[in-house]
Amino acid sequence: MSSRVRVLRKQNRLSLEALAERVGVTKSYLSKVERGLSDPSISTALKLAHALNVDVGRLFSDEVEPELITVVRADERTPMGAGTGPGDTRYEGIATGLTDKRMVPFMMHPPTEPADPPFKSHAGEEYLFVHEGTAELEFPERTVALGPGDSVYFNSALPHRCRSTGARPAAVLVVIHDEPSGPADHVPTLP
Repeated sequence: MSSRVRVLRKQNRLSLEALAERVGVTKSYLSKVERGLSDPSISTALKLAHALNVDVGRLFSDEVEPELITVVRADERTPMGAGTGPGDTRYEGIATGLTDKRMVPFMMHPPTEPADPPFKSHAGEEYLFVHEGTAELEFPERTVALGPGDSVYFNSALPHRCRSTGARPAAVLVVIHDEPSGPADHVPTLP
């Protein structure tokens, strides 16, 4: 139950103090519950479940919450966007079935054609990791050459575009983190 309470508290974006106040217990007592040093009474468990918007049984279940962990095998990635032509970037979604996530991970296979797609930008931050092949990440003022194992982390408000530089399209892991101040239902656009 201890780690379950901590995970649910964080999912609800509550501080230890805020949850303790909602439940009517002290912060130090709740901390002990989260660390497994104290077991709550039935009454306190019911209050915890209510404050965390879950059924009380969920606090005591030994099962791992399916929405807390998602595994996507390489052959289970979700094709995203058209990406059918030789000059198109191909995208494969990762964890597309997981809701309420703050990061958007996907595989990108930028084209090898010398076309100059428009620069794109969006709110948040972006991380690229080259899994296979070689690529260039271009900003208006700078171009970064990338090989297998190289990575780049940047503010995605900077205009950027990517292309493969080898004979075959590179395989690039991209993770976008959208600004938390944006609308709750907003999903960043693909680069």
